Amino acid sequence: MQKFEEEAIALSERKNVVVMVDEAHRGQYGFEEKYDRDGKKHTGTALLIRRALPNATFIGFTGTPISAEDRSTREVFGDYIDVYDMTQAVEDDATRPVFYESRVVALKLDQGILAKVDDEYEKLTEQANAETIDASKRNFANLDAVLGAPEVIDALCQDIVEHYETNRAHELTGKAMIVAYSRPAAMAIYQRICELRPSWKDEGKLGVVMTMGNQDPEWWFDVVGNKAHVKEMAKRFKDDADPLKIVIVVDMWLTGFDVPSLATMYVYKPMRGYNLMQAIARVNRVYKDKVGGLVVDYVGIANALKRAMKDYTKRDQKKYGDMDIGKTAYPKFLEKLAVCRDKMFGYDYSEFMSTESAAHRSELITGGVNHILAPGDEDTTRDFVEQAGVMLKAYGLAKSRATDMQRIEAGYFQVVRELILQLTEQGGTCSKNGGKLTLKQVNERINALLEQNIVHTDGVIDLFKVEDETVSIFDPKFLSSLSRMKERNLAYELLKKLIDDQIKGYRRKSITQAKKYSELMQSMVNGYLNGQLTNAEVFEEMLKMAKEMLSENQKAKELGLSEEEFAFYEALTQPQAVADYYRERNDELVAITQELAAKMREMRTVDWQKKQSARAAMRVAIKRLLKHHKYPPEGMESALATVMDQCELWADNAA
Repeated sequence: MQKFEEEAIALSERKNVVVMVDEAHRGQYGFEEKYDRDGKKHTGTALLIRRALPNATFIGFTGTPISAEDRSTREVFGDYIDVYDMTQAVEDDATRPVFYESRVVALKLDQGILAKVDDEYEKLTEQANAETIDASKRNFANLDAVLGAPEVIDALCQDIVEHYETNRAHELTGKAMIVAYSRPAAMAIYQRICELRPSWKDEGKLGVVMTMGNQDPEWWFDVVGNKAHVKEMAKRFKDDADPLKIVIVVDMWLTGFDVPSLATMYVYKPMRGYNLMQAIARVNRVYKDKVGGLVVDYVGIANALKRAMKDYTKRDQKKYGDMDIGKTAYPKFLEKLAVCRDKMFGYDYSEFMSTESAAHRSELITGGVNHILAPGDEDTTRDFVEQAGVMLKAYGLAKSRATDMQRIEAGYFQVVRELILQLTEQGGTCSKNGGKLTLKQVNERINALLEQNIVHTDGVIDLFKVEDETVSIFDPKFLSSLSRMKERNLAYELLKKLIDDQIKGYRRKSITQAKKYSELMQSMVNGYLNGQLTNAEVFEEMLKMAKEMLSENQKAKELGLSEEEFAFYEALTQPQAVADYYRERNDELVAITQELAAKMREMRTVDWQKKQSARAAMRVAIKRLLKHHKYPPEGMESALATVMDQCELWADNAA
């Protein structure tokens, strides 16, 4: 830029020079020549560059074009070559939509006064240069008279705390930003919130990020810190797991600072134009299943937001011209809530909204799951999961509009949906370790869901009515309780899920068990699809299969074998003729099993899957060991292939 200022003549008159400008909405409007009292001329930078390159083509890139009386991005750079608008960005999953909620009424501020504040702020932010802005900051007294009054700050903080805890604390990672109109206001807000929620300060949940001045009170520095502290705050706020959840800002972090999980912005600062659009873009970043960002307005920025939208494409104006959750997310929530009610037609869950009994709520939850899991009607189940998902996403944005009854009902559908996802192929809580499902973990998760939507809970909800906290195929009490469950559809899905997961476990550990139970399950499915078996008969067959798995597990314990060793034992007893041969010599077979398992553990190397030489050495050693024990018996040589396959499977999957 210095080179442009040194010469008054053109640097190049070529026509094939292209000047590309990023952030083209910023300082690109200096086309004037000004003179100070001493007659010294000051030429605008934009004019200097164009004089230096008179025939160049100028291309500007901006996400927030300006269209004001004295500044117009399109006037400077010409018409749009290409537009990538918010609508397209949302459709491409590059950003998320932003929704708006007005909470001005919570502060009991007169709209006329707010309009005057808005006008005053416009005067401050539309000044020609930094010096004039600094000189005019004394006019902030007009803002402080309205927005900085202690009773208004108190009402603001009380409303933010209540709104956050009730509606936003459990949204994604709970990250939120409070935008204050000035640095003193930011510190006043911080101080009052700390008084309302002392634990937030102690836990490091609340912080302030802003610039510091030499004349600032000393206690401010204890909160705000130096540049290194601000850098550390940025690192913490971007960390989803960090306890820092709420940050109060003034100007810093409102542009160019991205925290994808940030979903909530509380605005207590008049903003307009591209400054406003850039600020609210902090909450539109893509993050997992984030529906959109929520801007909560305390100073009446709705009109400024609509004015700013005029600088964007017609498609954006049509789609995002009105982002009020009262007209967008809340109606969608009510629509999908009604759909969920329709899906429950025939099952009365109404007492869920009034009962204080966790046990009764548990019955209504399992009953609802049972109702949705209609046998042979996967479309209904899938549709409920989808529609309830849309409802919950809209609810995440519109919680503050929902009534207490609607909150509880949304909580009910959320729990029912969560359980269905856990029990069907669309989700899962069963671990890879033997098809086990920890009931305690499930109950803690469901309780957390309920607490987000229901004020009163009285203890852990025992969803499956099993005293033992471990839900497992290998638990006889659990299998017995399944056979007695009145919610047959739920029992069917739970048992099917556990058996499927156990078979998946066998595929990694046991050649013979995987083959046997996979074939049994497929046979049952075929029988059901062909109309040879009813749903009740399939359940009874699965119950028999589960009991057989339990019996095998107990047999392994009786033989003194681990689950891993029992897989080798099962391979050694294939086919049935080999098992018959060792019927009277089972101790010998157990000894072979344990020696075989020990040899496998000894020979497996870290590069097992890469080196064929390691595999070849293993095969030779295993054959030598079995030959020493005169296995397989004479005439049953084919049994060796099953054992070798089991050894290969174990070596490929062993940790």
